[in-house]
Amino acid sequence: MSAVISVKDLNKIYQGGFQALKNINLDIHAGEIFALLGPNGAGKTTLIKAVLGIQPLTHGTIRKAPSIQIGYVPQHLQLQPTLPLSVRRFMALTGAPETDTRAALDRTGIGHLFRKSVHHLSGGEMQRLLLARALVRKPDLLVLDEPAQGVDINGQAVLYDLIRAVRDELQCGVIMISHDLHLVMAATDRVICLNQHVCCSG
Repeated sequence: MSAVISVKDLNKIYQGGFQALKNINLDIHAGEIFALLGPNGAGKTTLIKAVLGIQPLTHGTIRKAPSIQIGYVPQHLQLQPTLPLSVRRFMALTGAPETDTRAALDRTGIGHLFRKSVHHLSGGEMQRLLLARALVRKPDLLVLDEPAQGVDINGQAVLYDLIRAVRDELQCGVIMISHDLHLVMAATDRVICLNQHVCCSG
């Protein structure tokens, strides 16, 4: 499998001297679901932001496959509750044609919610909406920050099944941050435990 992302000797030291990441080396391959585990403050989000290109590095390199498309599903999305926003308008913000946004919504199982207000979605429906938004561009790499946050236990298993199906369909690489070891072990190909440095992987 080819690497869509290659991280070499990554270090991140914040102002004040706190080292969030120390000598991180990893490759993410096409068609692989890669889980990132670790306690709060372990550097998981810092690593994800570095991969996304929104966190400058102190030292090291991140090489990306040429013309890579990255889809990102954040852990939280703050929406102004007084702002009227339907699923249709939310997806239109991607700039993609409506036929593509509808196809992405259908792919994640919420095409029937096209005209519903985003403020009336359940936790699981909101995560599917964010996943649909990330899928519009048919990404080579899908980055998921706690995708099961706010989703009940049954919905989590269904969501992870959907992520695997998307991986199989697009043959994209997937990086997924999670705290739930049991669900992650059942849903992923490779796991790394992070606590500023790579504690273990397998």
